[in-house]
Amino acid sequence: MSIRLTEDQAELKALIGSFMENEVKPQLRELDEKGDFPVALYKKAFDLGFHCLAIPEEYGGSGCDHTTMGILLEEIGHTDPGFAITILCTALALECVLIGGNEAQKKKVCDIIVPGGFGSFCLTEPGNGSDSVAMRTTYRRDGDSFVLNGSKCFVTNGQEAGVFIVFATKDRSLGAKGISAFIVEPGTPGLAVGKHEDKMGLRLSNTTDVALTDVRIPAENLLGEEGKGMRIALAGLDQGRLNNAAIATGICQAALDAAVDYAKQRESFGVPIIRHQAIQMMLADMAIQTEAARLLVYNGMQALDAGQRVSKEASMAKTFCGDSAVKVATDAVQVLGGYGYSKEYPVEKMMRDSKIFQIFEGTNQIQRVVIARTLEKE
Repeated sequence: MSIRLTEDQAELKALIGSFMENEVKPQLRELDEKGDFPVALYKKAFDLGFHCLAIPEEYGGSGCDHTTMGILLEEIGHTDPGFAITILCTALALECVLIGGNEAQKKKVCDIIVPGGFGSFCLTEPGNGSDSVAMRTTYRRDGDSFVLNGSKCFVTNGQEAGVFIVFATKDRSLGAKGISAFIVEPGTPGLAVGKHEDKMGLRLSNTTDVALTDVRIPAENLLGEEGKGMRIALAGLDQGRLNNAAIATGICQAALDAAVDYAKQRESFGVPIIRHQAIQMMLADMAIQTEAARLLVYNGMQALDAGQRVSKEASMAKTFCGDSAVKVATDAVQVLGGYGYSKEYPVEKMMRDSKIFQIFEGTNQIQRVVIARTLEKE
């Protein structure tokens, strides 16, 4: 890797790599087949502070900068992207509070997450997908409370969440200006979490629907000001997209590693297949895409650490890394041939896991629209 790590980054990367190799990897095939959410395994990771990496030190976390988070999420994603997504979505929920919340709200949410709580980000709905502004979940003011009604889908960590960040509109005719963000705690009357989705990939992550029926929350649970919810969501998603890109890069590296290892061992026509030019061209392209993906991630992370707005950089990284993860994982299956299609080898799982990185947190088609609009404004 061309990125030079600091001593602290290298130590954290080694710690996380060791945990993923020794605790998660031996169980991966069984957990992937079952599709259950391995709470006990996550608790082990949380005991080591993996979920607190992005939490500022003053609130009990590690205070990692964005660049370090990218390094660590890639390392987790190298073994299992579903595991990384679970940690990422907790960080995304927290980031929304850090962006839009007051000190009391920041402390409240950190006090939930630091002891081992999961966070959930509730934006997507069954009918809106990429058109988030078209959401139908509503809120209204009622004295010292807000009342929320609607439904969300594809909510990561839904069944285990210690806090939900929910986006709702006061008036759909207002568009983005009508959307606000709220802190909603599990157990609030009217809040119902649906079944765990049986997904093609990311089988170690928990994904559910969330329904809100006359959910009454105190007015103090409004994040920031009314009408600023979409701004909070988009700022959180800029970071989230870069984090997703880092995880996708982990898939690229894992697929490349598996393909190279196999190509060195598998013989055809009397020599290892890595000596055949057709295989060499594939592996070289896989390596190029992996390194380019990594550099796009760190470019965006460093800009984020510098306090710059990174909407274009985040969309570029998310798009390229997601597309690359699919391409590199698919090529790894091709290099392994028939064995690549078998569950006895890891690359078919990488292929399944990679596809979602072209879809969630804004499809790659939407990301290209974001990039083009930014270019127009420049």
